[in-house]
Amino acid sequence: MEITWYGHSCFRLSERGMAAVVCDPYDHRSVGYESLKLKADIVTISHDAPGHRHTNAVKGEYYLIEGPGEYEVGGVFITGVQTNGVSKKSSSDPRNTLYVIDYNGITVAHLGAINRVPSQTEVEALGSVKIALVPVGGGSSLNASKAAEVISLLEPQIVIPMHYASPACTIKLEPLEKFLKEMGLNDVQAETSLKVTSPSSLPDETKVVILEPPKG
Repeated sequence: MEITWYGHSCFRLSERGMAAVVCDPYDHRSVGYESLKLKADIVTISHDAPGHRHTNAVKGEYYLIEGPGEYEVGGVFITGVQTNGVSKKSSSDPRNTLYVIDYNGITVAHLGAINRVPSQTEVEALGSVKIALVPVGGGSSLNASKAAEVISLLEPQIVIPMHYASPACTIKLEPLEKFLKEMGLNDVQAETSLKVTSPSSLPDETKVVILEPPKG
């Protein structure tokens, strides 16, 4: 399977012969980056905000997933779990759904705009997470230190950071370097996409992979 990052919290996951998934398509007028022109069979939305729910950026017919539940589309299994907004005590805690997307045993967790460290019980309910797409730049989501804490709980084999400051981003967020320092890393070379052939091809120890959004 292949994972491509388009900036902010937007990813496209694809595998030959299976449904392609786009997570959190953004309105570039709200977040910066290039305007999106994507195709997908499934679109997942973590929460209701222009930077995460611009479905007009995805062309064609697709199955839209907007909240908790279990779904199967085109051979891909998806589990949505609500995180933020569980308690209605605070209107400043908007609802968020994280999604665990299963491509033949390669499980990818898109954490959306999660803003707190989940409990051990909540983590266990997610099952085995091979690849975690984690917000690291603060704002309405996890900051660098909380992101590192969540990663230590999930114990994924690969971490791909998202939702952080960049030259193209117009939202005030913390830089990627702050997260890398929290993880004890200095220089990580960015890749255009992540390709995974099978669960057994993943590293034994947690590895941070930096993706760069496509140019042009």
